[in-house]
Amino acid sequence: MSLFEISENVKLAREYALLGNYSSAVVCYQGVLEQIKKYLFSVRDSVLQQKWQQVWQEINEETRHVREIMTTLESFSMETPPSKPSSFNQDHDIMPVQVERRSSPCPVRRAPGPYKDNKPNTRLSAGPRAVRPSPRGPNGDKGKPQRGKEKKENSSKSKDDKSKADVSETEVKRFDRGGEDKDLVETLERDIISQNPNVKWDDIADLEEAKKLLKEAVVLPMWMPEFFKGIRRPWKGVLMVGPPGTGKTLLAKAVATECRTTFFNVSSSTLTSKYRGESEKLVRLLFEMARFYAPTTIFIDEIDSMCSRRGTSEEHEASRRVKAELLVQMDGVGGTSENDPSKMVMVLAATNFPWDIDEALRRRLEKRIYIPLPSAKGRVELLKISLKELELAHDVDLDKIAEQMEGYSGADITNVCRDASLMAMRRRIEGLTPEEIRNLSRDEMHMPTTMEDFETALKKVSKSVSAADLEKYEKWITEFGSC
Repeated sequence: MSLFEISENVKLAREYALLGNYSSAVVCYQGVLEQIKKYLFSVRDSVLQQKWQQVWQEINEETRHVREIMTTLESFSMETPPSKPSSFNQDHDIMPVQVERRSSPCPVRRAPGPYKDNKPNTRLSAGPRAVRPSPRGPNGDKGKPQRGKEKKENSSKSKDDKSKADVSETEVKRFDRGGEDKDLVETLERDIISQNPNVKWDDIADLEEAKKLLKEAVVLPMWMPEFFKGIRRPWKGVLMVGPPGTGKTLLAKAVATECRTTFFNVSSSTLTSKYRGESEKLVRLLFEMARFYAPTTIFIDEIDSMCSRRGTSEEHEASRRVKAELLVQMDGVGGTSENDPSKMVMVLAATNFPWDIDEALRRRLEKRIYIPLPSAKGRVELLKISLKELELAHDVDLDKIAEQMEGYSGADITNVCRDASLMAMRRRIEGLTPEEIRNLSRDEMHMPTTMEDFETALKKVSKSVSAADLEKYEKWITEFGSC
């Protein structure tokens, strides 16, 4: 979607309205409103976001005017002309006048522009309305309106109310706290991942147990709401523990892509403010917004930086208040999902230092799973995923390379593949001048990666996780794990 496409659709909608094709105009207007609604979620600048919200409101108002014209025309078409009487008395009756039907009113000369001076649009005129003359009595007095006419007026009012309800349904669902918290809400809304991270389960090698648990915690309650009730209610919190580079953040992105829930990506900087009392207010607003946009997943990366153990000498008073508010809000999340999984709010957290997490937070994160280093099979899958866009020489043996990478994390394997893919290019440009490098053709740079390149890369890139670190993780998960 581009801004040019939105502009062209607005022009098309107004052309339809000017030509009297109001039904097509409303369809185009609705498409424009949906496009602006999607574009709003991708805008991070609060000033620009406010401007686009103003544009959305003005185009919505313009759509409402066109709908009112359609309602007026429909009320005309509903009126049936009176039939000609077989006989009438010239002294007491007059022949009723038939109203000429028109397919559309006079075309409006110009539709109001929504971008001019940010002023509300002027009301579109549907042309002069034809009025049926009412029958008069013998003395020239106006007679009472007929009951049928009252019914027609009531039906036109109900249609008008219905059209207004349709317009209100197309409005963007937005959390509006109002008051002094408006800026804080806008700060948190910028962290909603509404755009697709484009990471699927198949893009993550190995980690079958972790993927199975996340599907059970997020996806299945949406598919089987009658089953996940009572003691089988969805998990309120999941903690992913493991060495750096094993795919914890990648799993969170896959949840955002595959589960299609509202996804909040929260870091410690998001919930930190220099003003006293504002940090805990941000935490409270975060969970209120999560319940409003439910079903929701709140992902907190490196949660140990926010919720380390309380009572230590290095702990600040403000940090303690933020932890207390986070614990209170997490304990209150489950009430919204016990009876209705569609209102579920789940906290998904990741950490490399689980032993530093507060005990109360560890209790609230009911599922604690270990994300280990990739196995031999997982390393082969990781190599295939990393090298799927790279041309390999015939002598490349992925199984042999995977054996030599024992103890490497997923990030380490990716670094080895990246370094090996650059080896052929380094050999080709060695000794060339900058001018000769710029003049190299695409065919000359077409060089497959060989087994020797991987051997050289393995000598340069070492593993980043030590055996002592692995022992600490395994000891913690044995003591506190809940797979």
